[in-house]
Amino acid sequence: MKRLLLISLFLGAFLIPSTYARVVEIKVYGMTCSFCSDSLQRTFEKMKSVSKVNVSLKKQIVRLVTKKNTPSLAALKKAVIDTGFTPTKITIITK
Repeated sequence: MKRLLLISLFLGAFLIPSTYARVVEIKVYGMTCSFCSDSLQRTFEKMKSVSKVNVSLKKQIVRLVTKKNTPSLAALKKAVIDTGFTPTKITIITK
């Protein structure tokens, strides 16, 4: 019984949420300092459908974990532009 419970908890905790998430990587031009990366971090943290934000100043990449199809890639691009930067490449890592 305990084994069945542990298996179901494992499946519920690790497999099911991954079907509802996608990872998006945005290459950003113009991000040169920690204030730049902080402003992008704050912008994406305000979006309800973004669950995790990781900004790499060194690589000039923003990596997001979002709900499956939201926000749209156009909305992500617009958010980068509205923050004052240029998105050069948007890649969906995981659907």
